Amino acid sequence: MNKQVLALAIAALAAGGAFAQANDTLAKIKASGSITEGVRESSGLSYTLGNGQYTGFHYDVCANIIKDIQKNLGLAKLETKYQPVTSQNRVPLVQNGTVDLECGSTTNNATRQKDVSFAVTTYVEEVRIAVKANSGINGIKDLNGKTVATTTGTTSVQTLRKNERAGGIDFKELYGKDHSDSFLLLESGRADAFVMDGSILASNIAKSKSPADYKIVGEVLSVEPIAIMIRKDDAAFKKVVDDSIKAQIKNGDLAKLWDKWFLKPIPPANVTVNLPLSEATKAAWANPNDKPMEDYAAKK
Repeated sequence: MNKQVLALAIAALAAGGAFAQANDTLAKIKASGSITEGVRESSGLSYTLGNGQYTGFHYDVCANIIKDIQKNLGLAKLETKYQPVTSQNRVPLVQNGTVDLECGSTTNNATRQKDVSFAVTTYVEEVRIAVKANSGINGIKDLNGKTVATTTGTTSVQTLRKNERAGGIDFKELYGKDHSDSFLLLESGRADAFVMDGSILASNIAKSKSPADYKIVGEVLSVEPIAIMIRKDDAAFKKVVDDSIKAQIKNGDLAKLWDKWFLKPIPPANVTVNLPLSEATKAAWANPNDKPMEDYAAKK
């Protein structure tokens, strides 16, 4: 009987230790000598080059963060493991400890803040509409009777439906499994429009076979702070990540990365996205914060 009690006590202690480590990402990283980064296959801020190689604006921001984590922990070497995530599974994979640092293109909103934490905002996004240049679609009012594509697990179509200009407009929804799949729906003519973050639209257009065949039109549907996602209730890890981003803002690294990814030719097609730094993003860099999108909506 005593052996059973002892075994239960040891199991309870082990479980408690595992739980503590789950909320102590720095300890987890130090113990394993590795960090797992969540990356996207076809986002505007993080995407694959194939063969397990990833790149993008947020990928580079996170590479700098990981260097700062390594320095903070005093590690001679820190291995980065890459875990592809989708719009649907990114939050659960951060929650369950699979991903330590999610470096895709995730909107910081109040609902997600119940499950995860966000670093300070690195980019303020504007949700827009992409169409074929000859479509005759110039805004929400022209979507009546049309088919609108967006990506499963994103909030863009709900945002479109909530827009005051969408009253009385009836359109069919079509969902792509990821952003490149959604763009393919537009490219192939199965959808008349693709509603998504402006950076994702601009990136997919730039990488398409004929960028001049597409345009981004209409009203700004919503303003959304995009941030790197981390586990909830881990103040020490959040501080290291936030401090790294603030340092990148202060020393000009973030601005250089913006120029690299949005104003200069980028791989693999060496085309230019041509997305200038917005006033909203400049403001977020000037006053680093982790406010959700609801705070931005309240300012309108």
